[in-house]
Amino acid sequence: MFKTLRNAWAIPDLRHKMLYTLLMIFIFRLGSFIPVPGLREGALESLLGDGNNLFAMLDTFSGGAFANATIFAMGITPYINSSIILQLLTVAIPALERLSKEGEEGRRVIAKWTRFGTVILAFIQATGLYFAIKSFISIPGVWGYITIVTTFTAGTAFLMWLGEQITEKGIGNGISIIIFAGIVSDMPSMISQIAKNFSAGSLNIWGVLAIALISLVMVTFVVFMDNAERRIPVQYAKRMVGRKMYGGQNTHIPIKVVMAGVIPIIFAMSIMSFPSTIMGFMGYTPGNSTFWGKFWSLFTQTSWVYMILYFLLIVFFTYFYTAIQFNPVEIANNMKRNGGFVPGIRPGRPTSDYIAKILTRITLAGALFLGIVAVLPMILSTAINYNFYAIGGSSLLIVVGVALETTKQIESQMLMRHYKGFLE
Repeated sequence: MFKTLRNAWAIPDLRHKMLYTLLMIFIFRLGSFIPVPGLREGALESLLGDGNNLFAMLDTFSGGAFANATIFAMGITPYINSSIILQLLTVAIPALERLSKEGEEGRRVIAKWTRFGTVILAFIQATGLYFAIKSFISIPGVWGYITIVTTFTAGTAFLMWLGEQITEKGIGNGISIIIFAGIVSDMPSMISQIAKNFSAGSLNIWGVLAIALISLVMVTFVVFMDNAERRIPVQYAKRMVGRKMYGGQNTHIPIKVVMAGVIPIIFAMSIMSFPSTIMGFMGYTPGNSTFWGKFWSLFTQTSWVYMILYFLLIVFFTYFYTAIQFNPVEIANNMKRNGGFVPGIRPGRPTSDYIAKILTRITLAGALFLGIVAVLPMILSTAINYNFYAIGGSSLLIVVGVALETTKQIESQMLMRHYKGFLE
């Protein structure tokens, strides 16, 4: 990866894109320290609680901007939610499905609706935050509401614009780069916390070595599974068109093991954190003698009930999202129209059934992988009484996935310029 970055830096055009991306990341981090007018320090930090609710995820994705109550406190999460909603509606509504297949113009229209959805969701989320932290606001009345909600919403809209600028003029997917920068920026504080615990005697040298080893093993595991794929061989029959022979070549259909990416973890995390978030607004605390206090205890990351339900939800959403992304019937029909077939399998329905069977097995491996990566830090935290949340789950998958994808994009652009120079 470092060799690829060094080679790309030597190309003026790619160097300009890399510098532009770094500039946008700098603006994002700068905005993460600009406070919201009329909001006292520590207002949003009080919502984090013990780090087991939805706000802890927002704080992780925003690089600590949520806890610091800055203009980028809500991060890019409303954009992610809007994109997921549009993808689900594209499957459910035939008109949107036809629009998505109309090429660049259709994608442009869907992108515009995604932006509108982002602003609407950001406004709703900002309104909820306003009522949750109303006691920390120094501006009274309706002006306080307008100031807080508008600032939060504008911050998310600006981050969405930053992401689009990175995608258009920089390197990699802009939204993923922003989330990546937010998670990575929180790593120094995690290392500092480990050092403080070691100095205070609450963590010995073996604990530090265990954390380093577990982090290395999980990163290696994620890299291996992120690149893993099942290739279904495909042959195309020879055919004469005029005096020319077409077809006859061999190829394959690549099916990634982790086709759904980190989305199942985000869905499962949102659902599992919903009860504790609602009860936090209602003033309950986990572990007290009341019914709701005991009920909340079941939805903390140290609870085995939480871990089991979280794992099962990840498996369910992995199958659900993979079914939305990959359609075996459509693949089989396209192969049949172009004279392609899987060796030993008849074209048409038998081919779609064969692909669906393989997809089910591959998805099971990917679902188990996502569930293990998400739940393992919780099990380790319970076993040795130390918080591994920062090195597991969605954070680790996003960091590794974005790094690999950005590296592949740089390599493809370098290869494209190599062929372009050869042809010229």
